[in-house]
Amino acid sequence: MGRIENHPILGPGPEGKKVTFYYNGTPMEGLEGEPIMAALKVNGVMVHRYTAKTHEPRGVFCAIGRCTDCVMIVDGKPNVRTCITPLEEGMKVETQYGVSAKEA
Repeated sequence: MGRIENHPILGPGPEGKKVTFYYNGTPMEGLEGEPIMAALKVNGVMVHRYTAKTHEPRGVFCAIGRCTDCVMIVDGKPNVRTCITPLEEGMKVETQYGVSAKEA
């Protein structure tokens, strides 16, 4: 999966400073300030968390911060909505298992 370089309606894709972040310990590149979710998708990551009861994979659903399907552990903090959280240099992003009632 890659970035859309030039969209027929929206025009050229965003430009930005490339930063390194870590997904489950693996270094990846993204654009500073883009949603963490977007950087993950460009790098081929589709699963953000697994449900607590049935261990089913979840990824992006609403993409506007209203649901909890895209929550992940970011820099040690659980339940971070990756669809609305800007990517920063050196972030540590980890797959989450379940959704904690605390901070959800």
